[in-house]
Amino acid sequence: MMAANRILIVEDDPGISGAVALNLKCVGYECLVFDDGQQAADHLRWDHSFDLALLDIMLPGLDGFQLMTHMAKYNIPVICITAKTDCESEVRGLRDGAEDYIVKPFEMVTLLVRMEKVLQRFGRLNQVFRFRDMTLDAQNRTLTRAGQPIELTPLEFDVLRVLMKNKNRTVSRDRILNEIWGEDYFGDTRTVDVRVANIRKKLGLTDEIRTISKTGYRLEER
Repeated sequence: MMAANRILIVEDDPGISGAVALNLKCVGYECLVFDDGQQAADHLRWDHSFDLALLDIMLPGLDGFQLMTHMAKYNIPVICITAKTDCESEVRGLRDGAEDYIVKPFEMVTLLVRMEKVLQRFGRLNQVFRFRDMTLDAQNRTLTRAGQPIELTPLEFDVLRVLMKNKNRTVSRDRILNEIWGEDYFGDTRTVDVRVANIRKKLGLTDEIRTISKTGYRLEER
């Protein structure tokens, strides 16, 4: 069984760190939060098995730039999340080793996509998603329920993957299309509706896959 990706969050604004951690946990990440750079650095001495770090720049103790040197010791990729909008700070962050630089305020979906890209580059992205007694292995393209294989068409499998990856979050029809076919695809969104209808019927998920009016779908785990 594949372990959840571990994410280190170092952010001194509890509103931001709490919202980020909550959203990441909802989609299957394991998070540890610090509001002080020095405390985070001290923790790394004995626990550094993190797949990715989200670092604020302006922190008490050690700032984000200083903290990046500690991340480098343990090969932990970094995404900077900061209110510092000046070009100099962004250039310094990227030169010091950050994989990406996100300016506050930001959309959570933007953070999730950028995190996924970094994890993919480092070969650390967890490609196994679970919902109740179902396990979807995106890399091997298998779906099992209580250990028994379930057959879906390739497009049904891909739509279900997007919904399971974003469990408890609303996903627009356009985003589902973009994740499967790429951003340059301009096909009819009805193809998503057809696949969702088939998935509901085959897996008995009529109530669990909710239709969000004029938007898309949400796979809910209550």
